[in-house]
Amino acid sequence: MRAVTNSEEETVRFAAEYAKTLRAGDIVLLRGGLGAGKTAFAKGIARGLGIGEEITSPTYAYMNDYGGKLYHYDCYRLQSGAQAEALGLCDYFDAGGVCLIEWAENIADVLPEGCKTVTLKKLSDTAREIDAE
Repeated sequence: MRAVTNSEEETVRFAAEYAKTLRAGDIVLLRGGLGAGKTAFAKGIARGLGIGEEITSPTYAYMNDYGGKLYHYDCYRLQSGAQAEALGLCDYFDAGGVCLIEWAENIADVLPEGCKTVTLKKLSDTAREIDAE
C-alpha cells in the first residue's frame, strides 16, 4: 500500500485501513525520521484495531500496552537488542497482539523474521509519503 497524505487525519485514516490487513502476532516496523508521522500512524493502527484509548508515544516507557491488542514500542533510546531483551520487550513478540515498533533499527539483532515495514517520509509540514508492506 502506498499513499501521499496531506494532513495528520489523512495519515490516521490510511493507517486505520492498513490495520485491517494485520493479524494478531504481526510485527510492524515504523521507519522515518523525527516528525515523520510515526505516532500519527500508530493512532490510526489503534483506531483500525478498535482501540479507543488515547495513543501516545512511549518514548520514556519504551512500550505501551493497549489491552493486549497493540504493543507500541519506541526504541529511540535503546542501543541494542540486548537492552530490549533485558527490559522484557522481546517477550511481547509472541504475546498475540500487533507489535508496532518505532526506531526498530536500534534493536534489529533481536527482531524475528517476517516483520512488516512501514516507511514514512515527511514531504512538507503536513504531507507524508507512506509505503506500507
